Amino acid sequence: MTLNDRIAAFTALGKFLSQFDEETTVSQENILYNDIFFDDFSSAITQAKHYNGWFLPEEVKFSFANWADALTKENLETWSNKYDINNNSQKTVGIVMAGNIPLVGFHDLLSILISGHKVLIKLSSNDNKLIPLCCEYLIRVNDNFKSLIEFTHGQLKDFDAVIATGSNNTARYFDYYFGKFPNIIRKNRNSIAVLTGSETTKELEALGEDIFRYFGLGCRSVSKIFVPKDYNFDTFFKAMYKFKYLLDNDKYANNYDYNKAVYLMSEFKILDNGFLILKEDESYASPIGSLFYEYYDSIEVLSEKFSKDVEKIQCIVNFPQSTSNVEYGATQKPTLTDYADGVDTMEFLLKI
Repeated sequence: MTLNDRIAAFTALGKFLSQFDEETTVSQENILYNDIFFDDFSSAITQAKHYNGWFLPEEVKFSFANWADALTKENLETWSNKYDINNNSQKTVGIVMAGNIPLVGFHDLLSILISGHKVLIKLSSNDNKLIPLCCEYLIRVNDNFKSLIEFTHGQLKDFDAVIATGSNNTARYFDYYFGKFPNIIRKNRNSIAVLTGSETTKELEALGEDIFRYFGLGCRSVSKIFVPKDYNFDTFFKAMYKFKYLLDNDKYANNYDYNKAVYLMSEFKILDNGFLILKEDESYASPIGSLFYEYYDSIEVLSEKFSKDVEKIQCIVNFPQSTSNVEYGATQKPTLTDYADGVDTMEFLLKI
């Protein structure tokens, strides 16, 4: 199977996923294998919340829509043309996938297959339906993928390299088990935003998308903001008000209530608007229903801090001084070249 064949298959998958808009789900004409897969994907979207309460239909469809935007022929060719793929020697690459947000392991799957390798997948129990369904679609488009995609329920065996994503705790296990193989091992990271007080309501509302999309469970979710010492939080809270619907979700509401109770009993000073708690804290990872903040004196001091903590940070909203900078509202819309932890996955795959 040539690189063009692989690109064509993923392009077909992108067109298929484009039917599942956040607002509507409508079967379109001239989409390959709609008669076989459309109902299955529709059911998967509806049923996802039954095995993972965070995977609401709108969150799954948001992920589908982002991948539909990414998986165009033009995007795939522009991305893959940066690398010398045609001379690549085929290996088997294992993936230990996370399951915190829908299709979170898809970029690794895409990278491995586009680079010409075989993939051995160990799914997370929190997201074990959507990835296999996408793989079934790819195999239907091009039967050659059947020999390139394998799933395992036990430990990974018979592989040449591995990409494993987990927590700081599981990373120690990954280091022990996979350390003798070429590997990418990902740990906990969080995303942050830098505010100056001059943000428009539109910019802050877009930041709300960075904070609340996927209920803040992604490594690209903003879990902390840095603000100047005279910052007016009233303006921030007013912009966040459009997201108060989050309390309609029992899991979010329970987490919000629990964390608020813990903070109050511990006599922590907090700011609260009824569905989001702001707490001054030096940590980067804030619990669901809360957002940490920290005051800063100067951009120069922040630059030094972020450089020191680079392995804790995934991306930074509104901080052009950093290569991890992203625009408001864009953290959950990564492009094909937005590699997790800043490690070029394709470059790694082409060197094993």
